[in-house]
Amino acid sequence: MPGIYAQCFDPTGARHGVPTYPWRLAPDGLASRRQLRARGLRPGGQPIQAQVMRVNRRRGTVRVAYLYREDLAKPVRPMTSRKWGALALAMLARRTCPRCQLDAGYCIPTSLGMCGTCLAHLPS
Repeated sequence: MPGIYAQCFDPTGARHGVPTYPWRLAPDGLASRRQLRARGLRPGGQPIQAQVMRVNRRRGTVRVAYLYREDLAKPVRPMTSRKWGALALAMLARRTCPRCQLDAGYCIPTSLGMCGTCLAHLPS
């Protein structure tokens, strides 16, 4: 095995404490949080079963994704009407310009701090 691949391959969990597999080579039946979410599932409080690891050769950093068992995963809780309302208010706050107090129709960039109309009317 090449050196980088060997760092990421530990199916017994002796080195990393949890079974570790190279990127894209995890066994069937295990999925990351994003993969579970795409299937309408959530980990549901189960412990981490394994991890996949990828080493960036240029930077020397390691990326890790934790894996959970699909058969123990639970369905995602549906959004309640109050959660939808809170989300709508949060998005409205992000779209409202703090200077003119109007809904810009898009999220105001935090780097600018105001909508494009207010920015265009600033004295130069």
